[in-house]
Amino acid sequence: MEPSSRPDGRRHDQLRPISFEPDIAPHAHGSVLVAFGNTRVICAAMLEKKIPGWMRAQGVSGGWLTAEYSMLPYSTLERKDRDISRGRLDGRTVEIQRLIGRSLRAVIDLEKLPEHTLRVDCDVLQADGGTRTASITGAYLAARLAVQKLVDDKTLPENPFKDSVAAVSVGVWQGAELLDLAYLEDRDAEVDFNVVMTGSGQFVELQGTGEEATFSDEQLARLIALARAGIREISSQQAAFLTRQLLSGGISPAP
Repeated sequence: MEPSSRPDGRRHDQLRPISFEPDIAPHAHGSVLVAFGNTRVICAAMLEKKIPGWMRAQGVSGGWLTAEYSMLPYSTLERKDRDISRGRLDGRTVEIQRLIGRSLRAVIDLEKLPEHTLRVDCDVLQADGGTRTASITGAYLAARLAVQKLVDDKTLPENPFKDSVAAVSVGVWQGAELLDLAYLEDRDAEVDFNVVMTGSGQFVELQGTGEEATFSDEQLARLIALARAGIREISSQQAAFLTRQLLSGGISPAP
């Protein structure tokens, strides 16, 4: 059953309006302000000429990519304390930043980052559901812009990205299967999934749970189909954004 109207009036299979604003952090090698509706995240990427100690200790070649994630104190209706004020990262923050790092590492050839670490920071300015999926989507763009800048100035010999990556949420709310859940839908969802896929249509990660509910094989298949269609549209918007940013220099934006 599809509700007559979602809280924001969207169709069940409709994404929130998505936008990407480049160069939001001038000192980063690449940065993007990504918006999924009222969810807004600053994603910034910088390259460091060093690798983690464990790589040296284990003799691992190439470079590394890692991510950090935070929700700024004013990103929610009630002020959220900074992690540093508690003296530790909360479990949700650790989970999300690891997810962002895994998602980007799935589409990059780390051998093409010799002795370098690409660090991506995602800071939530405003949270209205889907902060992790918006962060993954924007983090790829920030990293891709950073890489192009570093290729242009000869810091890196070539683009290490093999594909693009994006993410979206799907779920069951009031009995209906929905794409790209905003906060009210996410809060009360009976089933909630986050899906990460590459631009070529390969899955990177599925995170799903029944929130005091269960779901069938058929529902799962429909939710995955919703997510696949949504990510296909997001990937197209990523590619169009990169075309505008990169093609003026005569350089192909893909992947």
